[in-house]
Amino acid sequence: MANEDFELDMGDLERRMDGAIASLRTEFASLRTGRASASMLEPIMVEAYGQRTPINQVGTVNVPEPRMVTINVWDKSMVNAVEKAIRESGLGINPQLNGTIIMLPIPELNEERRRELTRVAAQYAEHARVSIRNVRRDGMEQLKKAKNDGMSEDDHKFWHDEVQGLTDKFVGNVDKALEVKQEEIMQV
Repeated sequence: MANEDFELDMGDLERRMDGAIASLRTEFASLRTGRASASMLEPIMVEAYGQRTPINQVGTVNVPEPRMVTINVWDKSMVNAVEKAIRESGLGINPQLNGTIIMLPIPELNEERRRELTRVAAQYAEHARVSIRNVRRDGMEQLKKAKNDGMSEDDHKFWHDEVQGLTDKFVGNVDKALEVKQEEIMQV
């Protein structure tokens, strides 16, 4: 099968393709769907004790139901500062106070916004596919060099098929992830 003096590092190619998938998942997580998620509050900073503090350091963030996020503010004197930070965050969420608990009902996304988000998700997926194809190209260049250095035709074909199979598998994973994300976005 494989040439004794040539061994393509498939593990390295796979790790690099995995990186593209991990990056895609992170980008997908940042897209707001109609569902509540604690991570949507992560960028919000609260003016607390004379400095800007992440919201999760002034209270407990929970998601008790699919369309509701709650923040149980630990220090009663901080409730108004947390509410103000949420109002000014640009999330488009209207906080409701109940003692030290701030409730954030997540509004439905309209059809136009959903379509826009599916287009953004598709762009993220295309970037991931390009990254995977770049890793494939690196692998193919190594093969081409090995072939020029005397690798047999059979070995070249074997490694070519291995790299192509890995690429197809990862591109398929991107396509599946995109399909799932788009369904999640379009779900009313």
